[in-house]
Amino acid sequence: MIENRNLILAVIISVGILMASEFYFKSQQLPPSLEDTEKAEQLADATSPRAPTDPSRGVSENIPLPSKPNGQSIAQASNSQPQLPTRLSGALDGVNFPENREATLSKTPRIDIITPRLRGSISLKGGIIDDLLLLDYRETLSKESSNIEIFNPKGAVNAYYAQFGWVPTRKTLVPTAETVWTANRKVLEPGTPVTLTWNNGDGLTFKRTFGIDENFMFTITQEIINKSSTPMTFHAFGLVSRRTTPETTGFYILHEGLLGVSNDTLTEIDYDDLQDLGQAKQSSKGGWIGITDKYWLAALVPDQKTENNSRFLHTKQQGVDTYQVDFVGPAIRVEPRTAKLTENQLFVGAKEVRLLDAYEKEMGIGRFDLAIDFGWFYFLTKPIFYALLWINNHVLNLGVSILILTVGIKLVFFPLANKSYISMSKMKKLQPKMAQIKERFGDDKMRMNQEMMDLYKKEKVNPASGCLPILIQIPVFFALYKVLFVTIEMRHAPFFGWVQDLSAPDPTTMFNLFGAIPWNPPEFMMIGIWPIIMGATMFLQQKLNPQPADPVQAKIFMFLPLFFTFLLAQFPAGLVIYWAWNNFLSIIQQWVIMRRMGLTGKEALQ
Repeated sequence: MIENRNLILAVIISVGILMASEFYFKSQQLPPSLEDTEKAEQLADATSPRAPTDPSRGVSENIPLPSKPNGQSIAQASNSQPQLPTRLSGALDGVNFPENREATLSKTPRIDIITPRLRGSISLKGGIIDDLLLLDYRETLSKESSNIEIFNPKGAVNAYYAQFGWVPTRKTLVPTAETVWTANRKVLEPGTPVTLTWNNGDGLTFKRTFGIDENFMFTITQEIINKSSTPMTFHAFGLVSRRTTPETTGFYILHEGLLGVSNDTLTEIDYDDLQDLGQAKQSSKGGWIGITDKYWLAALVPDQKTENNSRFLHTKQQGVDTYQVDFVGPAIRVEPRTAKLTENQLFVGAKEVRLLDAYEKEMGIGRFDLAIDFGWFYFLTKPIFYALLWINNHVLNLGVSILILTVGIKLVFFPLANKSYISMSKMKKLQPKMAQIKERFGDDKMRMNQEMMDLYKKEKVNPASGCLPILIQIPVFFALYKVLFVTIEMRHAPFFGWVQDLSAPDPTTMFNLFGAIPWNPPEFMMIGIWPIIMGATMFLQQKLNPQPADPVQAKIFMFLPLFFTFLLAQFPAGLVIYWAWNNFLSIIQQWVIMRRMGLTGKEALQ
């Protein structure tokens, strides 16, 4: 009995420790310097060092690539192939930064981007996409709050942009970040692409065409027209550059930083890990590479039919961190009086699961859904997410969908849980006999344990069955937690009453009498109504279970509901609602079984 109680206690405390460790303080970033210089960068062929993978996902999670003592990645240090000679700029070229976004945007001529879900512009200087706002998403629940800004103009303190171009294999003029292009129209809209043109004055004409769909996918077609008498060879490139280290949630279960899929394997590199590495390289046919926030993604998608070399890069310029992902494509030879073109995509927007799945299927972008950090329970998390969406299509409330899904999960595991509760009810009936054994052999622990084991065998009771409901609930709990925490569909999704965001903690607290007192307690004192309901249901369920024979264990178990009330108070409200509702359903199921086993209400609660 004691060993089995220890097992249950260990499982519960392990879960508590695991969840508690997720609450790290957000790292504070130093204010960025207002000085910057443009630094030369080289792209080179290299293969990616392989990180350990999870066989269930085919991915590596948050595992920094190995490095040499001097900070170089192994791929970089061991690369003996000649480097391409052309400089690619992923840094800023300004030294004076204006006070606001509008002032920066007004410094360069622009092409407007107008779609049902995006507003922004393309700078004709460099042909750079550096201004994008999401129309469907705001900073807070307030309708008056600002739209989410993804890309910020080159020249701003927090510049974030995408750039494309060509790398020649021998010296020739190509468009750079300083090139001012000529556009054939003033507005980029779905179904109405914009073509930029530039002539190098030496027989080469460069064209860059931007197209966009109804959502967040750009198509960039680059063409070279060779009117000279000399054949030329080029490599197409694309990059996404981000200046300053962004503020992250600081949760270890969520990756925010640089990531990409190469050879069907996901690589994730945190900002601080890349600062140590300097750079990491990989080579793959197809794949994609990008920079991700919790809900937003900027990803380069090279031609999926060609072999591309990609890179994760960190540089520090005048004390300011700059991060870049880029790719360079295969050599393209342009004969005299001919033209060649290449096409790739750029995704900039919200990480909506169904949209990423659609792009993966329609455009052949391998494992594009891994941009969302579904975690090690990927095989469980994604089906739960789609089940919630399917239910929500009928009830139109994701909170209600969670309640209905919980009932469905309970029905699936009903036979297993029912058998467990029957065994626990039998143990509850044996409490008086167990107390007698304890009284008789309390001083002889070995004899007491032997007598209890004989009693279990005689009554055909399995004391370990009490662990089963907990073990069943743990993977579902974490899978649902992932759904609520990482999927944008849960962001700002309302339930009823005071819960208007299922992905955020319950906003009420008993320490100001749930809003009656005009005082905002510190975060650790935010114990809302739903966490209290959860704690109460956990306490009642615990009372229905057989009590530990060891008094010390009994006292520890008595404080667990209080411990979990404080712990889960800072978890998403949707998860607390699920836990409380699941406890309530378990209490009903267990109560009915106990009454059928002949236990009275008083006996059941003893």
